[in-house]
Amino acid sequence: MRVNDGYLFKREDGENGSEKSLTQNHQNYDSSNLSSQTSSNNIVATSNSKTKLPPTTKTFEFEVVKLDAQGREKRSCQKAEHFIEMLNDTVELEMVSIPGGQFTMGAPREEEMSQEEERPQHIVTIKPFFIGKYPITQAQWRVIANLPQINCHLEPEPSCFRGDNLPVEQVSCYHAQEFCVRLSQKTGRKYRLPTEAEWEYACRARTSTPFHFGRKITPNLANYDSKDHHYRKKTTEVGSFSPNAFGLSDMHGLVWEWCKDYEHGDYYDAPSDGSAWINDGNEEYRVLRGGSWNSYPNLCRSASRFSEIASITDNQFGFRVVFS
Repeated sequence: MRVNDGYLFKREDGENGSEKSLTQNHQNYDSSNLSSQTSSNNIVATSNSKTKLPPTTKTFEFEVVKLDAQGREKRSCQKAEHFIEMLNDTVELEMVSIPGGQFTMGAPREEEMSQEEERPQHIVTIKPFFIGKYPITQAQWRVIANLPQINCHLEPEPSCFRGDNLPVEQVSCYHAQEFCVRLSQKTGRKYRLPTEAEWEYACRARTSTPFHFGRKITPNLANYDSKDHHYRKKTTEVGSFSPNAFGLSDMHGLVWEWCKDYEHGDYYDAPSDGSAWINDGNEEYRVLRGGSWNSYPNLCRSASRFSEIASITDNQFGFRVVFS
């Protein structure tokens, strides 16, 4: 699905609604001087970066919220492993360990508000990896944006909504890739964008419901356009809502998150090993996942797919990083 598709959303009552624009504050970043470096989607750190030993993780505890069939909240305590990457003396990046495993990617036909592009469902095997607990914040972005340029310039303050703990937005896929390259060079780890399969696996956290907390979404659990209830009309600080069972926050709503994969209209011939799908697709367009503060519920589902031109920036577009 793309911005220009004139996409019709479905309300939770099943009735068709009006079109929902995703083009607010939409800009096209000029990447003409970057095509040789970035369009291949294989950016790596320069040769003078040193590879670090695997990080030492620590256990952290958190509370997970689930919704039962009646919409009542059920809370439980969970544990996961993480480590802290210090970006400077005060700004840190929290990376959560995601165990490997298999999952069913995509949505069944009976899932309310699902689309054909989310099918066929298929089994994907995922290797262990680390992913950011939150989308990249403006404080984290600023530290890395002020490091020496490798492939393209990064504006230290690109966001429409300002705040150190708000997610960075108004960044293109190329900007996100440049962030990963600079972060890799600084830390000695090979940071990158998640693949689409890694993202959905991390979001679901071993669930098969439309959302990791259940069949419905509520304003108490995510920042999205609930329309009839509470529409915040802006981003909120990362970690404002309960995490999923892997310990990851803000996987539904807040900002759309860039992935490595090229655009494909369905899952026929999709990789089954969790790798990025970067062949036989539309290289100009890259995948985004998760929905945003301006999205209706159907776009925030675990299986929902969206794509946009890789050079486009928008106040709904952000990202989180991974390494494996």
